[in-house]
Amino acid sequence: MPPHLRIARPVTDLTRTKSMYCDGLGLRVIDRFENHAGFDGVMLGLPGSAYHFEFTFCRTHPVVPAPTAEDLAVFYFPDHSEWQAACARMLAAGFRQVASFNPYWDLRGKTFADPDGYRVVLQNDEWNNATT
Repeated sequence: MPPHLRIARPVTDLTRTKSMYCDGLGLRVIDRFENHAGFDGVMLGLPGSAYHFEFTFCRTHPVVPAPTAEDLAVFYFPDHSEWQAACARMLAAGFRQVASFNPYWDLRGKTFADPDGYRVVLQNDEWNNATT
């Protein structure tokens, strides 16, 4: 069985982040915790997927998020109409569209940033995990 991927990120507002990622990407709350050694957190994912996001907030020493323009979470949408709908959901959820630092992502995709500066690319393409 392949490993499961957790992408953990500190945020400044758990409630806002949860709403944005659930509304924008269609993710669901799969777990949460409060005051676990001073940390609050929420885990967002999709049933059956091999990944999930964990967003945390430290009550005692809040960590200032420090993503770079190249720290990306990329989602592939092969169907153009599904991709367009996903892009519209991201804007409606409060993400802002930004120019990608790497121009490759602007060729067939759009890059969105959340209020903490984390970037999500919605790529209108198919991902092929086959090795050559």
